[in-house]
Amino acid sequence: MAYDFQLTIDATAPHQLADWWAETLGWQVEPQDEEFIRRMVDQGHATEADTTTHRGALVWRSGAAIVHPDSGQRVLFQSVPEGKTVKNRLHLDVRVGREAAGAEVERLTARGATVLHQGRQGPFSWVTMADPEGNEFCVT
Repeated sequence: MAYDFQLTIDATAPHQLADWWAETLGWQVEPQDEEFIRRMVDQGHATEADTTTHRGALVWRSGAAIVHPDSGQRVLFQSVPEGKTVKNRLHLDVRVGREAAGAEVERLTARGATVLHQGRQGPFSWVTMADPEGNEFCVT
């Protein structure tokens, strides 16, 4: 049996990180239902402290998601109080192809990513980078 899944990434600023990754991958930030959020607060199921405003919209403070425009595959960015302190045990590989990798590394660096190191194994090469919150990913 095959299961559907979503990847969840801890973040101190989930809405900003979702924006960054949506632009990086060409995905879309998943809209949040403001009417539903307001109704949950009005009915006492949530408080104003559970919400925030991001880009002029009422959203849940605890997280934001991005979705692939065709497949609907989803990545959730959830709020955690602590910053990243050690190496990821899981990371994304952003596969752009050997010819485009250099330009993509430059584009992402200009947007706040950091180059950590370059790797090579046989005919394969990659650049390990960190997103604006320090989460590692590779450009291949």
